[in-house]
Amino acid sequence: MTTLQAAPRPEAPAALLDEGRIGLRATARHTGALVRRNLLQIRQNPESMTDALLMPIVLTLLFVYVFGGVIGRGGSRAQYTAFLVPGLMVILGMTIAMAVGTGVNDDFRSGVMDRFRTMPIARSSILLAKVVVETGRMLIAITVLLIVAALLGFDFSGRWPGIAAAIGLTTLFGTSLIWIFMLLGLTLRTAQAIQGLSVIVLTPLQFASSIFVSPTTMPDWLAAFTRVNPLTHMADAARGLALGEGPVAGPVLWTVVWSVGLTALTAPLAVTKFRRKTTN
Repeated sequence: MTTLQAAPRPEAPAALLDEGRIGLRATARHTGALVRRNLLQIRQNPESMTDALLMPIVLTLLFVYVFGGVIGRGGSRAQYTAFLVPGLMVILGMTIAMAVGTGVNDDFRSGVMDRFRTMPIARSSILLAKVVVETGRMLIAITVLLIVAALLGFDFSGRWPGIAAAIGLTTLFGTSLIWIFMLLGLTLRTAQAIQGLSVIVLTPLQFASSIFVSPTTMPDWLAAFTRVNPLTHMADAARGLALGEGPVAGPVLWTVVWSVGLTALTAPLAVTKFRRKTTN
């Protein structure tokens, strides 16, 4: 009786197996081509932009009109909107970044990465293209947030330089989170595991921060944690830049330190993990 054997997995070209032979210019070209491919996929599947387009609207309306009257007690709803919008930039950055982990995991499960591994391209370009596209989606989400904020009465007059700086800093921080979630997507087996772990970790970090309320309203033990929470540093930095209120230099410095440190730690790990998964 003849025994049927599974077809062997296609071998990757030598150029792909030895990425060190691929220079920076070629890597940049490969990244650009993959960015274009990802953008074409978004064009063919516009539903993939739902989170970037609708999440800013839902979050802003929810917190301003449902919780703003209680959380913002002692001030007007317009004052709470001004306090909330810079913090929501951070939330949107995390939301977009979290989706990257499940996307990378699904790419491996659907066989997309098997096709990539047969192509003579730098493996890092695949991850870099995802970072570029997701950063663009992050900027779109923040733009929608600012439009909604303007409709709710957020005053932009004279604040554009600070708002632009807040957007840039939020994007830097969000990009560092993208690498974390890509590493999770490459490490954990299922998208459900990634989502579950992300919710367990991020929910306490979000609410035990200065994103929604001032830490002065919290118990001392919780306020102590809030002061070292990187999300607090990012929210305070965005708020100081956009509104010109509160300390700026310290939160901005800590946000840059967190962003550079997280990227330096997780980006090489993600690329190494990706190379191993596409080689085995």
